[in-house]
Amino acid sequence: MEAASGPHFSGLRLDGLLSSPPSSSSSSPAHRFSSAAASALDSAALGSDSATTQPFVIGVSGGTASGKTTVCDMIIQQLHDHRVVLVNQDSFYRGLTPEELLRVHEYNFDHPDAFDTEQLLECMRQLIAGHFVQVPVYDFKKHQRSSESFRQVNASDVIILEGILVFHDQRVRDLMNMKIFVDTDADVRLARRIRRDTVERGRDINSVLEQYAKFVKPAFDDFVLPSKKYADVIIPRGGDNHVAIDLIVQHIRTKLGQHDLCKIYPNVYVIQSTFQIRGMHTLIRDRDISKHDFVFYSDRLIRLVVEHGLGHLPFTEKQIVTPTGSVYTGVDFCKKLCGVSIIRSGESMENALRACCKGIKIGKILIHRDGDNGKQLIYEKLPKDISERHVLLLDPVLATGNSANQAIELLIQKGVPESHIIFLNLISAPEGIHCVCKRFPSLKIVTSEIDVAINQEFRVVPGLGEFGDRYFGTDDD
Repeated sequence: MEAASGPHFSGLRLDGLLSSPPSSSSSSPAHRFSSAAASALDSAALGSDSATTQPFVIGVSGGTASGKTTVCDMIIQQLHDHRVVLVNQDSFYRGLTPEELLRVHEYNFDHPDAFDTEQLLECMRQLIAGHFVQVPVYDFKKHQRSSESFRQVNASDVIILEGILVFHDQRVRDLMNMKIFVDTDADVRLARRIRRDTVERGRDINSVLEQYAKFVKPAFDDFVLPSKKYADVIIPRGGDNHVAIDLIVQHIRTKLGQHDLCKIYPNVYVIQSTFQIRGMHTLIRDRDISKHDFVFYSDRLIRLVVEHGLGHLPFTEKQIVTPTGSVYTGVDFCKKLCGVSIIRSGESMENALRACCKGIKIGKILIHRDGDNGKQLIYEKLPKDISERHVLLLDPVLATGNSANQAIELLIQKGVPESHIIFLNLISAPEGIHCVCKRFPSLKIVTSEIDVAINQEFRVVPGLGEFGDRYFGTDDD
Protein backbone atom coordinates (compact mmCIF):
# COMPACT_ATOMS: atom_id res chain seq x y z
CA MET A 1 0.00 0.00 0.00
CA GLU A 2 1.10 3.58 -0.61
CA ALA A 3 2.69 5.37 2.29
CA ALA A 4 1.21 8.74 1.36
CA SER A 5 -0.94 10.24 4.10
CA GLY A 6 -2.47 13.26 2.36
CA PRO A 7 -4.73 13.90 -0.61
CA HIS A 8 -3.12 13.30 -3.98
CA PHE A 9 -3.26 16.37 -6.23
CA SER A 10 -1.37 15.14 -9.28
CA GLY A 11 -3.60 15.04 -12.32
CA LEU A 12 -5.57 18.19 -11.52
CA ARG A 13 -7.22 19.57 -14.64
CA LEU A 14 -8.14 23.10 -13.69
CA ASP A 15 -7.98 25.23 -16.85
CA GLY A 16 -4.32 25.95 -16.48
CA LEU A 17 -4.30 26.80 -12.78
CA LEU A 18 -2.31 23.65 -12.08
CA SER A 19 -1.07 21.62 -15.02
CA SER A 20 -1.33 17.83 -15.16
CA PRO A 21 1.74 15.75 -15.82
CA PRO A 22 1.45 13.40 -18.79
CA SER A 23 1.64 10.38 -16.51
CA SER A 24 -1.29 11.46 -14.32
CA SER A 25 -3.13 8.22 -14.94
CA SER A 26 -0.44 6.25 -13.14
CA SER A 27 0.22 6.16 -9.42
CA SER A 28 2.65 8.73 -8.00
CA PRO A 29 3.60 10.02 -4.50
CA ALA A 30 1.19 12.35 -2.76
CA HIS A 31 2.02 16.02 -2.97
CA ARG A 32 2.06 18.36 -0.02
CA PHE A 33 -1.15 20.30 0.57
CA SER A 34 0.41 23.51 -0.68
CA SER A 35 -1.34 26.83 -1.12
CA ALA A 36 -1.32 26.32 -4.87
CA ALA A 37 -3.08 22.98 -4.57
CA ALA A 38 -5.57 24.44 -2.13
CA SER A 39 -6.28 27.23 -4.57
CA ALA A 40 -6.78 24.73 -7.37
CA LEU A 41 -9.13 22.66 -5.24
CA ASP A 42 -11.10 25.82 -4.48
CA SER A 43 -11.40 26.58 -8.17
CA ALA A 44 -12.44 23.04 -9.00
CA ALA A 45 -15.35 23.20 -6.61
CA LEU A 46 -16.87 26.28 -8.21
CA GLY A 47 -18.59 24.39 -10.98
CA SER A 48 -22.00 25.78 -10.18
CA ASP A 49 -22.94 29.36 -10.96
CA SER A 50 -25.55 29.44 -8.23
CA ALA A 51 -24.51 27.86 -4.99
CA THR A 52 -27.77 28.80 -3.34
CA THR A 53 -30.15 27.30 -5.90
CA GLN A 54 -28.26 24.20 -6.97
CA PRO A 55 -26.83 21.42 -4.83
CA PHE A 56 -23.14 20.64 -4.54
CA VAL A 57 -22.51 17.53 -6.66
CA ILE A 58 -19.59 15.25 -5.82
CA GLY A 59 -18.44 12.37 -8.02
CA VAL A 60 -16.55 9.53 -6.34
CA SER A 61 -14.82 7.01 -8.59
CA GLY A 62 -12.16 4.32 -8.26
CA GLY A 63 -11.54 0.66 -8.90
CA THR A 64 -13.78 -2.13 -7.66
CA ALA A 65 -13.76 -2.45 -3.84
CA SER A 66 -11.38 0.52 -3.54
CA GLY A 67 -13.32 1.98 -0.61
CA LYS A 68 -15.55 4.40 -2.51
CA THR A 69 -18.61 3.66 -0.38
CA THR A 70 -16.56 4.03 2.81
CA VAL A 71 -15.33 7.44 1.69
CA CYS A 72 -18.88 8.48 0.82
CA ASP A 73 -20.18 7.31 4.20
CA MET A 74 -17.48 9.26 6.03
CA ILE A 75 -18.30 12.43 4.09
CA ILE A 76 -22.02 11.99 4.82
CA GLN A 77 -21.37 11.45 8.53
CA GLN A 78 -19.27 14.60 8.81
CA LEU A 79 -21.83 16.67 6.90
CA HIS A 80 -24.53 15.71 9.40
CA ASP A 81 -25.99 19.23 9.53
CA HIS A 82 -26.70 19.26 5.79
CA ARG A 83 -29.01 17.17 3.65
CA VAL A 84 -26.86 14.69 1.75
CA VAL A 85 -27.97 11.90 -0.59
CA LEU A 86 -25.95 9.09 -2.14
CA VAL A 87 -26.67 7.83 -5.65
CA ASN A 88 -24.94 4.59 -6.64
CA GLN A 89 -24.07 3.94 -10.27
CA ASP A 90 -24.70 0.24 -9.56
CA SER A 91 -28.43 1.03 -9.30
CA PHE A 92 -28.39 1.80 -13.02
CA TYR A 93 -27.15 -1.57 -14.28
CA ARG A 94 -29.17 -2.77 -17.24
CA GLY A 95 -31.24 -5.87 -16.59
CA LEU A 96 -29.90 -8.88 -18.49
CA THR A 97 -31.90 -10.42 -21.30
CA PRO A 98 -32.84 -14.13 -21.12
CA GLU A 99 -30.03 -14.88 -23.56
CA GLU A 100 -27.48 -12.97 -21.48
CA LEU A 101 -28.65 -14.71 -18.31
CA LEU A 102 -27.85 -18.08 -19.86
CA ARG A 103 -24.25 -16.90 -20.27
CA VAL A 104 -24.03 -14.63 -17.25
CA HIS A 105 -20.43 -15.66 -16.53
CA GLU A 106 -19.44 -14.22 -19.89
CA TYR A 107 -21.14 -10.87 -19.31
CA ASN A 108 -18.85 -7.90 -18.58
CA PHE A 109 -20.43 -5.92 -15.73
CA ASP A 110 -17.45 -3.51 -15.68
CA HIS A 111 -17.95 -2.19 -19.21
CA PRO A 112 -19.61 1.22 -19.75
CA ASP A 113 -22.34 -0.46 -21.84
CA ALA A 114 -23.47 -2.42 -18.76
CA PHE A 115 -24.99 0.78 -17.34
CA ASP A 116 -28.04 2.78 -18.40
CA THR A 117 -26.21 6.11 -18.53
CA GLU A 118 -29.15 7.95 -20.08
CA GLN A 119 -31.38 7.15 -17.11
CA LEU A 120 -28.57 8.06 -14.72
CA LEU A 121 -28.23 11.43 -16.42
CA GLU A 122 -31.96 12.07 -16.25
CA CYS A 123 -32.09 11.23 -12.53
CA MET A 124 -29.13 13.48 -11.74
CA ARG A 125 -30.57 16.38 -13.72
CA GLN A 126 -33.89 16.05 -11.89
CA LEU A 127 -32.14 16.04 -8.50
CA ILE A 128 -30.05 19.07 -9.42
CA ALA A 129 -33.24 20.85 -10.51
CA GLY A 130 -34.69 20.26 -7.05
CA HIS A 131 -37.05 17.36 -7.80
CA PHE A 132 -37.22 13.95 -6.14
CA VAL A 133 -36.47 10.88 -8.27
CA GLN A 134 -37.23 7.16 -8.21
CA VAL A 135 -33.93 5.28 -8.40
CA PRO A 136 -34.07 1.66 -9.63
CA VAL A 137 -33.30 -1.20 -7.25
CA TYR A 138 -30.95 -3.77 -8.83
CA ASP A 139 -30.83 -7.43 -7.69
CA PHE A 140 -27.23 -8.65 -8.04
CA LYS A 141 -28.24 -12.27 -7.61
CA LYS A 142 -30.92 -12.23 -10.33
CA HIS A 143 -29.14 -9.60 -12.44
CA GLN A 144 -32.44 -7.78 -12.90
CA ARG A 145 -34.03 -4.57 -11.71
CA SER A 146 -36.92 -4.89 -9.34
CA SER A 147 -40.15 -4.17 -11.20
CA GLU A 148 -42.09 -3.38 -8.05
CA SER A 149 -39.80 -1.35 -5.83
CA PHE A 150 -37.84 1.86 -6.27
CA ARG A 151 -35.77 3.98 -3.91
CA GLN A 152 -37.01 7.54 -3.62
CA VAL A 153 -34.21 10.10 -3.46
CA ASN A 154 -35.13 13.63 -2.48
CA ALA A 155 -33.47 16.89 -3.48
CA SER A 156 -30.65 17.80 -1.10
CA ASP A 157 -27.82 20.21 -0.37
CA VAL A 158 -25.19 17.68 -1.45
CA ILE A 159 -25.51 14.88 -4.01
CA ILE A 160 -22.81 12.21 -4.07
CA LEU A 161 -22.64 10.05 -7.20
CA GLU A 162 -20.52 6.95 -6.62
CA GLY A 163 -19.38 4.27 -9.07
CA ILE A 164 -16.45 2.80 -10.96
CA LEU A 165 -17.28 4.59 -14.21
CA VAL A 166 -18.90 7.87 -13.14
CA PHE A 167 -16.01 9.80 -14.76
CA HIS A 168 -16.18 7.90 -18.06
CA ASP A 169 -18.98 9.92 -19.70
CA GLN A 170 -18.25 13.63 -20.10
CA ARG A 171 -21.95 14.51 -19.74
CA VAL A 172 -21.93 12.98 -16.26
CA ARG A 173 -18.62 14.65 -15.35
CA ASP A 174 -19.98 18.04 -16.36
CA LEU A 175 -22.67 17.77 -13.67
CA MET A 176 -20.07 17.53 -10.90
CA ASN A 177 -18.65 20.33 -8.76
CA MET A 178 -15.95 18.08 -7.31
CA LYS A 179 -14.48 14.80 -8.57
CA ILE A 180 -12.74 12.40 -6.17
CA PHE A 181 -10.78 9.30 -7.19
CA VAL A 182 -10.22 6.67 -4.48
CA ASP A 183 -6.85 5.02 -5.15
CA THR A 184 -6.26 1.67 -3.39
CA ASP A 185 -3.71 -1.09 -3.94
CA ALA A 186 -4.90 -3.75 -6.42
CA ASP A 187 -4.29 -6.67 -4.03
CA VAL A 188 -6.37 -5.00 -1.34
CA ARG A 189 -9.18 -4.37 -3.83
CA LEU A 190 -9.17 -8.01 -4.96
CA ALA A 191 -9.37 -9.28 -1.37
CA ARG A 192 -12.26 -6.95 -0.62
CA ARG A 193 -14.08 -7.96 -3.80
CA ILE A 194 -13.81 -11.67 -2.96
CA ARG A 195 -15.23 -11.05 0.49
CA ARG A 196 -18.04 -8.84 -0.82
CA ASP A 197 -19.14 -11.02 -3.73
CA THR A 198 -19.12 -14.25 -1.75
CA VAL A 199 -20.86 -12.88 1.34
CA GLU A 200 -23.23 -10.24 -0.09
CA ARG A 201 -23.88 -11.46 -3.62
CA GLY A 202 -23.87 -15.25 -3.18
CA ARG A 203 -21.02 -16.13 -5.56
CA ASP A 204 -18.30 -18.72 -5.16
CA ILE A 205 -14.61 -17.84 -5.02
CA ASN A 206 -13.71 -19.47 -8.34
CA SER A 207 -16.31 -17.48 -10.28
CA VAL A 208 -15.19 -14.27 -8.57
CA LEU A 209 -11.53 -14.88 -9.51
CA GLU A 210 -12.45 -15.87 -13.05
CA GLN A 211 -14.59 -12.77 -13.51
CA TYR A 212 -11.85 -10.57 -12.03
CA ALA A 213 -9.17 -11.88 -14.40
CA LYS A 214 -11.39 -11.91 -17.46
CA PHE A 215 -13.36 -8.68 -17.07
CA VAL A 216 -12.69 -6.61 -13.93
CA LYS A 217 -8.95 -6.03 -14.26
CA PRO A 218 -8.99 -5.38 -18.06
CA ALA A 219 -11.92 -2.97 -17.61
CA PHE A 220 -10.05 -1.18 -14.83
CA ASP A 221 -7.02 -0.75 -17.10
CA ASP A 222 -9.12 0.30 -20.11
CA PHE A 223 -11.79 2.53 -18.55
CA VAL A 224 -11.38 3.25 -14.82
CA LEU A 225 -7.69 4.06 -14.56
CA PRO A 226 -7.71 6.45 -17.57
CA SER A 227 -10.56 8.41 -15.94
CA LYS A 228 -8.29 9.14 -12.98
CA LYS A 229 -6.90 12.13 -14.86
CA TYR A 230 -10.28 13.89 -14.55
CA ALA A 231 -10.21 13.82 -10.73
CA ASP A 232 -9.80 17.04 -8.77
CA VAL A 233 -8.61 15.11 -5.71
CA ILE A 234 -7.04 11.64 -5.55
CA ILE A 235 -7.22 9.90 -2.17
CA PRO A 236 -4.62 7.18 -1.57
CA ARG A 237 -5.74 4.36 0.76
CA GLY A 238 -9.43 5.23 0.58
CA GLY A 239 -11.32 5.38 3.85
CA ASP A 240 -8.12 4.95 5.85
CA ASN A 241 -6.99 8.41 4.75
CA HIS A 242 -8.74 10.52 7.39
CA VAL A 243 -6.59 13.59 6.67
CA ALA A 244 -7.77 13.79 3.06
CA ILE A 245 -11.43 13.24 3.95
CA ASP A 246 -11.32 15.89 6.69
CA LEU A 247 -9.87 18.43 4.24
CA ILE A 248 -12.50 17.60 1.63
CA VAL A 249 -15.36 17.94 4.14
CA GLN A 250 -13.98 21.23 5.40
CA HIS A 251 -13.86 22.55 1.84
CA ILE A 252 -17.42 21.38 1.08
CA ARG A 253 -18.67 23.12 4.23
CA THR A 254 -17.07 26.36 3.07
CA LYS A 255 -18.74 26.15 -0.32
CA LEU A 256 -22.14 25.25 1.12
CA GLY A 257 -22.05 28.21 3.47
CA GLN A 258 -21.13 30.75 0.83
CA HIS A 259 -23.85 32.61 -1.06
CA ASP A 260 -22.94 34.07 -4.45
CA LEU A 261 -23.47 37.60 -3.11
CA CYS A 262 -20.88 36.95 -0.39
CA LYS A 263 -18.35 36.37 -3.17
CA ILE A 264 -19.28 39.70 -4.79
CA TYR A 265 -19.47 41.69 -1.55
CA PRO A 266 -16.95 40.58 1.10
CA ASN A 267 -18.76 42.80 3.61
CA VAL A 268 -21.89 40.57 3.51
CA TYR A 269 -22.02 37.79 6.11
CA VAL A 270 -24.61 35.00 6.26
CA ILE A 271 -24.57 33.03 9.50
CA GLN A 272 -23.78 29.36 8.95
CA SER A 273 -26.94 27.43 8.18
CA THR A 274 -27.87 24.44 10.33
CA PHE A 275 -31.00 22.33 10.63
CA GLN A 276 -31.92 24.40 13.70
CA ILE A 277 -31.73 27.66 11.76
CA ARG A 278 -33.57 26.24 8.76
CA GLY A 279 -36.19 24.79 11.07
CA MET A 280 -36.76 28.18 12.71
CA HIS A 281 -37.00 29.85 9.31
CA THR A 282 -39.54 27.22 8.27
CA LEU A 283 -41.65 28.08 11.30
CA ILE A 284 -41.59 31.89 11.08
CA ARG A 285 -42.21 31.82 7.32
CA ASP A 286 -45.32 29.64 7.78
CA ARG A 287 -48.39 31.83 7.37
CA ASP A 288 -50.37 29.59 9.74
CA ILE A 289 -48.00 29.84 12.72
CA SER A 290 -49.43 31.35 15.93
CA LYS A 291 -48.26 34.81 17.03
CA HIS A 292 -46.69 33.32 20.17
CA ASP A 293 -44.58 30.87 18.17
CA PHE A 294 -43.71 33.49 15.57
CA VAL A 295 -42.34 35.79 18.27
CA PHE A 296 -40.57 32.96 20.10
CA TYR A 297 -38.67 31.62 17.07
CA SER A 298 -38.04 35.09 15.63
CA ASP A 299 -36.42 36.07 18.93
CA ARG A 300 -34.19 32.99 18.78
CA LEU A 301 -33.05 33.84 15.26
CA ILE A 302 -32.55 37.51 16.11
CA ARG A 303 -30.35 36.55 19.06
CA LEU A 304 -28.14 34.47 16.74
CA VAL A 305 -27.83 37.34 14.27
CA VAL A 306 -26.98 39.80 17.04
CA GLU A 307 -24.32 37.50 18.51
CA HIS A 308 -22.79 37.03 15.07
CA GLY A 309 -22.82 40.78 14.46
CA LEU A 310 -21.08 41.45 17.78
CA GLY A 311 -18.31 39.14 16.63
CA HIS A 312 -17.38 41.72 13.97
CA LEU A 313 -16.65 44.45 16.50
CA PRO A 314 -13.06 45.37 17.37
CA PHE A 315 -11.55 44.00 20.58
CA THR A 316 -8.50 44.54 22.74
CA GLU A 317 -6.38 41.91 24.42
CA LYS A 318 -6.86 41.63 28.17
CA GLN A 319 -5.23 39.59 30.90
CA ILE A 320 -7.09 38.56 34.05
CA VAL A 321 -6.40 36.34 37.05
CA THR A 322 -8.71 33.32 37.47
CA PRO A 323 -9.95 32.00 40.87
CA THR A 324 -7.14 29.42 40.72
CA GLY A 325 -4.56 32.21 40.61
CA SER A 326 -3.67 31.55 36.99
CA VAL A 327 -3.27 34.27 34.38
CA TYR A 328 -5.70 34.05 31.46
CA THR A 329 -5.12 36.04 28.29
CA GLY A 330 -8.41 36.91 26.63
CA VAL A 331 -10.13 39.87 24.99
CA ASP A 332 -12.11 42.85 26.17
CA PHE A 333 -15.40 43.78 24.50
CA CYS A 334 -15.83 46.97 22.51
CA LYS A 335 -17.06 49.61 24.99
CA LYS A 336 -18.26 52.37 22.66
CA LEU A 337 -21.30 50.71 21.13
CA CYS A 338 -24.96 51.52 20.50
CA GLY A 339 -27.93 50.13 18.65
CA VAL A 340 -30.22 51.96 16.25
CA SER A 341 -33.56 50.43 15.30
CA ILE A 342 -35.52 51.39 12.21
CA ILE A 343 -39.05 51.82 13.55
CA ARG A 344 -41.03 49.76 13.90
CA SER A 345 -39.89 46.31 12.80
CA GLY A 346 -36.40 47.05 14.01
CA GLU A 347 -37.73 47.42 17.57
CA SER A 348 -38.34 43.67 17.60
CA MET A 349 -34.55 43.21 17.67
CA GLU A 350 -33.90 45.49 20.65
CA ASN A 351 -34.53 42.89 23.37
CA ALA A 352 -31.97 40.50 21.90
CA LEU A 353 -29.41 43.31 21.72
CA ARG A 354 -30.08 44.31 25.33
CA ALA A 355 -29.77 40.68 26.41
CA CYS A 356 -26.33 40.51 24.81
CA CYS A 357 -25.06 43.99 25.72
CA LYS A 358 -25.92 45.10 29.24
CA GLY A 359 -27.04 48.73 29.46
CA ILE A 360 -26.54 49.45 25.75
CA LYS A 361 -27.94 52.72 24.39
CA ILE A 362 -30.47 52.33 21.57
CA GLY A 363 -31.51 55.07 19.18
CA LYS A 364 -34.52 55.23 16.85
CA ILE A 365 -35.09 56.18 13.24
CA LEU A 366 -38.54 56.37 11.61
CA ILE A 367 -38.72 56.39 7.84
CA HIS A 368 -41.97 56.53 5.88
CA ARG A 369 -42.16 53.68 3.38
CA ASP A 370 -44.31 54.03 0.30
CA GLY A 371 -43.82 51.16 -2.18
CA ASP A 372 -40.17 51.07 -3.17
CA ASN A 373 -39.55 54.67 -2.12
CA GLY A 374 -38.39 54.67 1.48
CA LYS A 375 -36.72 58.10 1.52
CA GLN A 376 -38.92 60.25 3.73
CA LEU A 377 -37.35 60.68 7.15
CA ILE A 378 -40.02 61.30 9.80
CA TYR A 379 -38.22 61.01 13.15
CA GLU A 380 -34.81 60.32 14.66
CA LYS A 381 -33.57 60.10 18.23
CA LEU A 382 -29.93 59.12 18.55
CA PRO A 383 -27.27 59.21 21.30
CA LYS A 384 -25.45 62.55 21.31
CA ASP A 385 -22.05 60.88 21.14
CA ILE A 386 -23.04 58.44 18.39
CA SER A 387 -20.15 59.61 16.20
CA GLU A 388 -17.76 58.04 18.74
CA ARG A 389 -19.55 54.68 18.76
CA HIS A 390 -19.83 51.55 16.66
CA VAL A 391 -23.45 51.23 15.53
CA LEU A 392 -25.58 48.10 15.16
CA LEU A 393 -28.39 49.10 12.79
CA LEU A 394 -31.47 46.92 13.33
CA ASP A 395 -34.13 45.99 10.75
CA PRO A 396 -35.33 42.37 10.38
CA VAL A 397 -36.00 42.58 6.61
CA LEU A 398 -33.78 44.14 3.95
CA ALA A 399 -35.99 44.48 0.87
CA THR A 400 -35.25 47.21 -1.71
CA GLY A 401 -32.60 48.82 0.49
CA ASN A 402 -33.96 52.35 0.09
CA SER A 403 -35.02 52.76 3.73
CA ALA A 404 -31.73 51.26 4.89
CA ASN A 405 -29.77 53.67 2.70
CA GLN A 406 -31.65 56.62 4.18
CA ALA A 407 -30.92 55.44 7.72
CA ILE A 408 -27.24 54.80 6.94
CA GLU A 409 -26.92 58.20 5.29
CA LEU A 410 -28.34 59.82 8.42
CA LEU A 411 -25.82 57.99 10.64
CA ILE A 412 -22.95 59.14 8.42
CA GLN A 413 -24.26 62.73 8.59
CA LYS A 414 -24.15 62.41 12.38
CA GLY A 415 -20.45 61.61 12.13
CA VAL A 416 -20.51 57.81 12.32
CA PRO A 417 -17.76 56.35 10.08
CA GLU A 418 -19.24 54.04 7.46
CA SER A 419 -16.92 51.24 8.58
CA HIS A 420 -18.34 51.50 12.12
CA ILE A 421 -21.86 50.49 11.00
CA ILE A 422 -23.03 46.86 11.13
CA PHE A 423 -26.48 46.28 9.63
CA LEU A 424 -28.31 43.32 11.20
CA ASN A 425 -31.36 41.63 9.66
CA LEU A 426 -33.06 38.24 9.52
CA ILE A 427 -33.62 38.00 5.78
CA SER A 428 -32.25 39.98 2.86
CA ALA A 429 -33.28 40.32 -0.76
CA PRO A 430 -30.48 40.38 -3.36
CA GLU A 431 -31.79 43.73 -4.65
CA GLY A 432 -31.42 45.25 -1.19
CA ILE A 433 -27.89 43.90 -0.76
CA HIS A 434 -26.86 45.33 -4.13
CA CYS A 435 -28.45 48.69 -3.30
CA VAL A 436 -26.76 49.05 0.10
CA CYS A 437 -23.36 47.54 -0.67
CA LYS A 438 -22.82 49.52 -3.87
CA ARG A 439 -23.46 52.77 -2.04
CA PHE A 440 -21.78 51.86 1.26
CA PRO A 441 -19.04 49.29 0.55
CA SER A 442 -17.33 49.73 3.93
CA LEU A 443 -20.23 48.80 6.26
CA LYS A 444 -21.04 45.19 7.14
CA ILE A 445 -24.32 43.35 6.60
CA VAL A 446 -25.08 40.33 8.79
CA THR A 447 -28.13 38.22 7.95
CA SER A 448 -29.44 34.72 8.57
CA GLU A 449 -30.70 34.02 5.02
CA ILE A 450 -30.66 35.63 1.58
CA ASP A 451 -33.98 35.17 -0.20
CA VAL A 452 -34.70 34.90 -3.92
CA ALA A 453 -35.92 38.36 -4.93
CA ILE A 454 -38.51 41.08 -4.36
CA ASN A 455 -41.82 40.94 -6.24
CA GLN A 456 -43.86 43.65 -7.97
CA GLU A 457 -45.31 44.73 -4.61
CA PHE A 458 -41.72 45.22 -3.36
CA ARG A 459 -42.06 42.32 -0.92
CA VAL A 460 -39.29 39.83 -0.34
CA VAL A 461 -40.07 36.36 -1.70
CA PRO A 462 -40.42 33.75 -0.41
CA GLY A 463 -40.14 36.11 2.54
CA LEU A 464 -42.17 36.11 5.73
CA GLY A 465 -44.78 38.80 5.17
CA GLU A 466 -45.09 42.05 7.14
CA PHE A 467 -42.70 41.31 9.98
CA GLY A 468 -43.78 44.16 12.24
CA ASP A 469 -47.48 43.31 11.99
CA ARG A 470 -46.86 39.64 12.67
CA TYR A 471 -44.45 40.29 15.55
CA PHE A 472 -46.50 42.92 17.36
CA GLY A 473 -49.88 41.34 16.53
CA THR A 474 -51.30 44.25 14.57
CA ASP A 475 -52.33 42.10 11.62
CA ASP A 476 -55.14 40.45 13.62
CA ASP A 477 -58.64 41.10 12.43
